[in-house]
Amino acid sequence: MDEKVVAANVGEVAARFAEHRAERLNRTNLDQADFADLAGTGFLSTGIPVERGGLWRDMRQSTRLICELVRTIARTDPSLALVSTMHTAVLFFWLRNDACPAALQKSWAEQCDTIFSGVQDGHWWGTIASEPGSGGDLLASNTVAVPAADGNDRITGDKHFGSGSGALSYMVTTAVPKGEDLPDLFFLDTRKTDWDGSTGMRLVREWDGIGMAATQSHAFRFDEFPAVRYARPGQALELAPASAAFTACTFSAVIVGIIDAALAEAQARLRPRSDGMRPYEKVEWSTAVNECWLIEQAYLGMLLSVEQDGNPGPSTARGKAAIAGLAEQAMTRISRVIGGSSLSRGAPFGQWGQDVRALGFLRPPWSLAYDALFDHTWTETEQR
Repeated sequence: MDEKVVAANVGEVAARFAEHRAERLNRTNLDQADFADLAGTGFLSTGIPVERGGLWRDMRQSTRLICELVRTIARTDPSLALVSTMHTAVLFFWLRNDACPAALQKSWAEQCDTIFSGVQDGHWWGTIASEPGSGGDLLASNTVAVPAADGNDRITGDKHFGSGSGALSYMVTTAVPKGEDLPDLFFLDTRKTDWDGSTGMRLVREWDGIGMAATQSHAFRFDEFPAVRYARPGQALELAPASAAFTACTFSAVIVGIIDAALAEAQARLRPRSDGMRPYEKVEWSTAVNECWLIEQAYLGMLLSVEQDGNPGPSTARGKAAIAGLAEQAMTRISRVIGGSSLSRGAPFGQWGQDVRALGFLRPPWSLAYDALFDHTWTETEQR
């Protein structure tokens, strides 16, 4: 799979999506056809290693490419872009290239082969790991996993923010295995699964978000639902810091794509009346443009950190928080300059503003993000 070809393909599909941007931004549901279109570009290969014909080399070499693909999609459909980021983000745990313990090599190879073959066949991956009351802390899982006669497990518990529910084939989640203290990774085959509870999966609440409105981030109750445990039990936590850094970059790429579109649209609308803008409007607009510039610098800094720093966690965490905060401020300023029409559902600014605001709450939520950033302040000071 050629990176430039995939990037060009994604650009062509995004340009076609842009022809109906206003309609897309007002959606409250995903369109399965969009995932077929993106699969046709080669996007799914971001979750397949190069030795199997995919695009994934390693985190250092592949993060920038994937972020730019996501950024391109986000310019016309932020909800679709966010759901798309989940694909590689969860497969990250199987894309690891470190040595596997001898006792697990066979089961690990078999699981990876099954997963990557499925992706090559067109299957999308997502996540439904968050739980009500956990504050976004995946280690605070109350979902339990019990071994079943078929060699896999059955999970029982409540989950929400299942972005892409109904549109994706497999969902990664967390649960505490029976007899153990810490949660581990599991994945669920949710294809053709009824949500009435008869299969062990019951829809509790449909997503009705103001921001990222079309992500189908539904909430579910699972009762003894079939699940497959990660084939390297207990080792997923080792990848958590790297996974968090990668996800911070891809989520930030969604925000940057939205800002790209918002800034371009605002410039097109304001340029004809720029000579007659009032002093307040000039100040707000100039400040918003500066904030957008800072967003771009933070984003590029995150990517450089992944490519050059042996420990990109602190930089990417700081970058994601800064980008989310700046984007919310910039969108508010742009809307003030555009005026009351920015609140119309027919104008994109109101929805874009809610979308970037929503992304500030995601992986990690603000409270967890700043717990980590507070700890990083001491480490970074000591390293200087």
